[in-house]
Amino acid sequence: MARAAPASRKITPKQRKVIFAASLGSLFEWYDFYLYGALAVIIARQFFAGTDDNTAFIFALMVFAAGFIVRPFGALVFGRLGDLIGRKTTFLITIVLMGASTFLVGILPNYAAIGIAAPIVLVTLRIVQGLALGGEYGGAATYVAEHAPDDRRGAFTAWIQSTATLGLFLSLLVILGTRTAVGETAFAQWGWRVPFLLSVFLLAVSVWIRLSMDESPAFTRMKAEGKDSKTPLAEAFGQWKNLKTVIFALIGLTAGQAVVWYTGQFYALFFLTQTLKVDSSTANILIAAALLIGTPFFLIFGSLSDRIGRKPIIMGGMLIAALTTFPLFHGLTHYANPALESALINSPVVVTADPSTCQFLFNPTDTKKFTSSCDRSRTVLANASVNYRNVAGPSGSLASITIGNKIIEGYDVDILSPDDAAAREKAFKKEVGEAIKAAGYPSRADPDQINTPMVLLLLTILMIYVTMVYGPIAAMLVEMFPTRIRTSAMSLPYHLGNGWFGGLLPTTAFALVAYKGDIYYGLWYPVVIAGACFVVGMLFVKETRGKDMYAEDR
Repeated sequence: MARAAPASRKITPKQRKVIFAASLGSLFEWYDFYLYGALAVIIARQFFAGTDDNTAFIFALMVFAAGFIVRPFGALVFGRLGDLIGRKTTFLITIVLMGASTFLVGILPNYAAIGIAAPIVLVTLRIVQGLALGGEYGGAATYVAEHAPDDRRGAFTAWIQSTATLGLFLSLLVILGTRTAVGETAFAQWGWRVPFLLSVFLLAVSVWIRLSMDESPAFTRMKAEGKDSKTPLAEAFGQWKNLKTVIFALIGLTAGQAVVWYTGQFYALFFLTQTLKVDSSTANILIAAALLIGTPFFLIFGSLSDRIGRKPIIMGGMLIAALTTFPLFHGLTHYANPALESALINSPVVVTADPSTCQFLFNPTDTKKFTSSCDRSRTVLANASVNYRNVAGPSGSLASITIGNKIIEGYDVDILSPDDAAAREKAFKKEVGEAIKAAGYPSRADPDQINTPMVLLLLTILMIYVTMVYGPIAAMLVEMFPTRIRTSAMSLPYHLGNGWFGGLLPTTAFALVAYKGDIYYGLWYPVVIAGACFVVGMLFVKETRGKDMYAEDR
């Protein structure tokens, strides 16, 4: 069986082209994927105008989440194709699908023009994007790894790992540039389409480069010798030897990697803007700066994994993240909004309610309604970043909020007309807002009190955790499976971990915060999963550095 190129510390022109082609395509696909998330508010107004603003935004976020949910299915579809017809052909298909669907979002008529057809087509395009992204990563990682020297596989694949962060950064840069060029009013009306339309140029370059590439030498040789799998999905997931490896790859690697990744990049931004009330522009600049500082560490840890192993770096990142996430987020509060930190300590709040009326506020599909006085009270306090203590009240009683010496009675939406319920909710929020303000809770972070260098340092530390768990993982996943089923087998656990465990992190974390009444309680989600994956990974996941990943093909 053909092996990787001879060990050499010098990258050949062909290898450099392989890395560039795979990384550029992946960066482009992540750019496309993140555009939607960054523009969700505007897209909600454009395509869900038939509903109120809150419902429209919820639907827009649901459409964004759909892209995460379908990623494992894309991994199955395109992973199978990658093992049947080749790595190059498959990731040509995925990039064309991703680019075409992104461009079409840019020209799609809005709700005012074509009515209900607009959101239906939008959902379809988002599903296509998610499916394509589910197929892109496995194909690109496998393609690069099979061109890499045995002793530099971590360094080569680490370039692909950096593309998700760079894609996010590029999407924010293009959006900011377009906003500045056309102005806010024009951007909200039509300018938001420009970043989607510009993707066609990135698509053209990516396709041109990938068309000039050769198929993976390992796959070509395997096909020539007739050792390829005719049923890669059945072999990958129907044989216990391979299925066991897939399961351990999920619960011992990718699930933990995903929650560390999403905590360090997405939830940190959410925590700054929504919980600590830092101005969104300031928060985005701080996150962008941390991304720039941290991105080279993808390559550093990828290269280091070629020397000391993949497992020590990934497991170390999970363990350190699990142990220090709480202190780091407490530190963000201390340095970004010290007034809030003081209020949380000195002005305790109590919610007294019948426990039977208090639900767990987890609603990723918007099918549940939280109308009880307990649920409404806790949601208002959670949105205001107020910690509170739950006290059991008499059966059948309405919830009440005690802030200092002031008691605010809750209300039951179900016994009110829609107009009365809206008026009561507005009055209730105003009364709670005035009470927490009087108790010292700030409505926003004071820019003069933000310790910018320390906030940036803490965000950079979180970003470095991301690079530890993410930088070496492509090489490790590739090395866990034989060539004939490699793309199928590695893609599914990766996208289950990142699409589901990671993609649902913000929603789950907020539900935990609202349930417990503690702005830090949502951090238990990534901490527990990262800690559990560390234990499983240490016990059951084997080191792959130095493994002959073609041994089973001979």
